[in-house]
Amino acid sequence: MTRPLRHLVVLFLVGLLPSAAWALAPPRFPVPQPCERSGANGVGDYEYETRYFRQRLDHFSFPGVGDEDEAAAFFQQRYLVGRRAGWAGPGGPIFFYCGNEGDIAWFAANSGLVWEAAPRFAALVVFAEHRYYGESMPFGSKAKAYNNSKSLAYLTAEQAIADFAVLLTDLKRNLSAEGSPVVLFGGSYGGMLAAWMRLKYPHVAVGALSSSAPILQFEDIVPSTIFYDLVSDDFRRESLSCFQTIKDSWKALDDQGNERDGLLKLSKTFHLCQTLKTSGDLSDWLSSAYSYLAMVDYPIPSEFLMPLPANPIKEVCRNIDSQPEGTSILERIYAGVNVYYNYSGTVGCFDLNDDPHGMGGWDWQACTEMVMPMSYSEDRSMYPPYKFDYASYAEDCIKSYGVRPRPRWITTEFGGHNITTVLERFASNIIFFNGLLDPWSGGGVLKNISESVISIVAPLGAHHIDLRPATPEDPDWLVSLRESELKIISGWLSDYYGATGALLQPAVKGSVAS
Repeated sequence: MTRPLRHLVVLFLVGLLPSAAWALAPPRFPVPQPCERSGANGVGDYEYETRYFRQRLDHFSFPGVGDEDEAAAFFQQRYLVGRRAGWAGPGGPIFFYCGNEGDIAWFAANSGLVWEAAPRFAALVVFAEHRYYGESMPFGSKAKAYNNSKSLAYLTAEQAIADFAVLLTDLKRNLSAEGSPVVLFGGSYGGMLAAWMRLKYPHVAVGALSSSAPILQFEDIVPSTIFYDLVSDDFRRESLSCFQTIKDSWKALDDQGNERDGLLKLSKTFHLCQTLKTSGDLSDWLSSAYSYLAMVDYPIPSEFLMPLPANPIKEVCRNIDSQPEGTSILERIYAGVNVYYNYSGTVGCFDLNDDPHGMGGWDWQACTEMVMPMSYSEDRSMYPPYKFDYASYAEDCIKSYGVRPRPRWITTEFGGHNITTVLERFASNIIFFNGLLDPWSGGGVLKNISESVISIVAPLGAHHIDLRPATPEDPDWLVSLRESELKIISGWLSDYYGATGALLQPAVKGSVAS
């Protein structure tokens, strides 16, 4: 059921016919819905000041005096600074969130742990936006920044981490807080950046909480099938019949799409706003929903990606399985996927061209250095068998951006092979959190590496659930898990200050920042 990679803008899968000849684009990391209450003074219950830092475009070159185009050599990087009233002041801790591939206000609203823990440590909260996302656009606008491969060339993880290091150094100097210890936070891609920054700039931060960060999802470090196998496992776990219905649906979808007026029938069955041009567009849309559902299969209701109930995969499978006898496979699939795309019941029709998560820059990153091989296994997966084809993947990137991927660069720059030996010898003060319902956990660090490089695993956890805002409905295991993380961070700070004081207050279930 795969087809040629038209653009790398489709959310998850790309390809349909013949499956052996085309590459799968890597799944995207989840990015939150735009905030309803955001502004200069904060979002939701979290108050902050929006600031901008004059950031260098290229940290790794030295143009001659007079050769540099001042307007192009720098850009305004947005960052958010929490209320300083609760900060201990110069010398007090700084909690720094490494921005992901999206608007930083979204991540600020959905990373409650950072805000809620800060008062207990008298820490200053800072959220820094990733270059080329949100408002942090080089060359003055998104259109100019995304214009071509030359303008996009500075969109890399290395440049982003250097941004964070330079911003932090300057901020601490301006606050007369050169002695303040910095703890890094990040989830998903931001979690990868937090871990890598701790490794690359250990003098800038005393430790990092790296949540749901698939730093091993490169080359052949983990099986290329692992992501979609785990997506499939999540659905099989809820209902074998649901799993089988989805597995059977791809052929049913293709068969109907090849019939006369089949695309029109599919468009009506799935309540689409426009008539399909290919059945592959619908396959992409469905696959995106299944993958995102696996990532955010939280035990509590959430609106991180879409308004969703608690345990959304359970709800999807209930809808698929409970349809009356005689309901077709594709009608069952629509009833299930409607939970993801229209749980609120307010959507009249679905626009497959609308990307509610807005991550265009990630396609460039996936075509340059963030090359994560993805395949479908034959038996374990609910998708048709497919083996990753780097040649096709590279060809699609050349067609889309005029660049050839460098699939071994990330492991050269940051490591990944022999991770246990390497981190045991050269790393310290990193927490790797993974929820095993999250398909990205397959590329995560799942075992303790040393006394200070710790893995915390939640069998019932999903994508960076530990960073989510606390609620009264949080299960006890989640409250305990967060407490464990904060105790480890307290130890880092105690070591830094050379003291053993009461830096940590007991966790309060459902607490919010004051």
